[in-house]
Formats: sequence, structure tokens, C-alpha cells
Amino acid sequence: MNMNAPTESDADDAAVMANASQAIDVRQLTPLQFAQLGMKQVAYVKPVIFNGSPGFAIHAADGTPMAVAPELETAIGAILQHDMLAALVH
Repeated sequence: MNMNAPTESDADDAAVMANASQAIDVRQLTPLQFAQLGMKQVAYVKPVIFNGSPGFAIHAADGTPMAVAPELETAIGAILQHDMLAALVH
């Protein structure tokens, strides 16, 4: 097996890098495009009450719920483990 063979993820990364060199006017984005901006790179954490207990909800950048963790450190750790950036929402 060739460990250096290109993968689908490599192709996606190459497309992102090619597009990154182009300027984007965020004022021209549709609401859907704006919501998807950074969706795969950023997740936010906010305190919640889940099943009667305090916890921390993890959401994708577009607001899609992803998980609930019992502690803030656990939530941030889960986000970092998936190579995403964590943002706190109060």
C-alpha cells in the first residue's frame, strides 16, 4: 500500500488552499454561506442544563449541536482532539 498516495482529504485541502489565495468579499455571502464559514474548523461551547445537570454544549460554527460534556475542560479537549478551534459563548 502506498502511504503517500493522495486521499480525498488531500484533494479537499488543496482546494481550500487554492481558494484561500482568492479574496472573498464577506458582504456578498448568502446567509447560508456565512453560516458555513469556518464550520469545519470552529466549534463553540456554551453552558447548559442537560437532564437537570449543568454541562457544556458543543456546537458547530453554524449552530448544529454536536455533543454535551460535563465539564468545560472536557468540552474543549474534545474540540481540540478533532483539530478544531474552540470558542466560548456566554
